[in-house]
Amino acid sequence: MLSTGTQAPDFTLPGIESAHDDDIHLYELSERLVETPVLLNFYLFDFHPACTDNLCNIHDLSWFTVDESISVFAISTDRIFSHREFGQQQHLDFPLLSDSDGTVAESYDVLYDEFRDHKRIAKRAVFVIDTDQVIQYAWSTDDPSDQPDWEPVQEAVNTLV
Repeated sequence: MLSTGTQAPDFTLPGIESAHDDDIHLYELSERLVETPVLLNFYLFDFHPACTDNLCNIHDLSWFTVDESISVFAISTDRIFSHREFGQQQHLDFPLLSDSDGTVAESYDVLYDEFRDHKRIAKRAVFVIDTDQVIQYAWSTDDPSDQPDWEPVQEAVNTLV
């Protein structure tokens, strides 16, 4: 996993904007960082119970509002069409991005080569990236049932907004 203080790798990925959007958009990290810091949330699969909890936790955090002061990109190796259905069912209000070949997860060093007979799957990980494209917070786990402690994430976000 990349560590705090490291330059975050840039990427461009396709995704859906929110549960209410049927269009596919391209999201470029460096382009978004011109406007706001970014919270990157890597997760294994749409519809996996632990991943559903993880993404819904972001949606439900009392201290956190997805607004003009910070952006959230949720990234998995699932395809756009799975993301669309998952986002609609969970009423998510942030982009779900498709890293279908795992190259972005690999560049952040949060990729399983194999996970339960699936190849190149993103690990659960959270990064907070400032507008200079520097990682200000990093967390990852090899146990897919582990959830991040949101308090240090909140502290990192609060220093940037």
